[in-house]
Amino acid sequence: MKDIALILVNVLFTVMGHTMLKQGMSQVGRITGNLDVIKSSFIRAASNPFVIFGLLIFVFTSMLWLVVLSRVPLSMAYPMLSLSYVFAIFISWFIFKEHIPWTRVVGAVIICGGVYLVSLK
Repeated sequence: MKDIALILVNVLFTVMGHTMLKQGMSQVGRITGNLDVIKSSFIRAASNPFVIFGLLIFVFTSMLWLVVLSRVPLSMAYPMLSLSYVFAIFISWFIFKEHIPWTRVVGAVIICGGVYLVSLK
């Protein structure tokens, strides 16, 4: 059970990292244009606190993932990462007020069912 808890913590922090990146990039704005515009956009992104924090979270989740891989078979651990899709859909709706079509909700339910099956010994 401890190992599954570690995987879930990894999933939650991964989604948190993506949420931070999305928030930061919402502040930076859409990256388009020629090479100079793209370069200045990346500089703005690299100095955005949300982007920086999101990237730091990814460093943490990478280290945590090493711990998970040392304890759990990859065939069980890796499919459980798909729960991040489910949490990302919820966060997209709750924080960013995105419209979530019913097909995504059904897909999320199917993912949860698959993760349950993978978690069985």
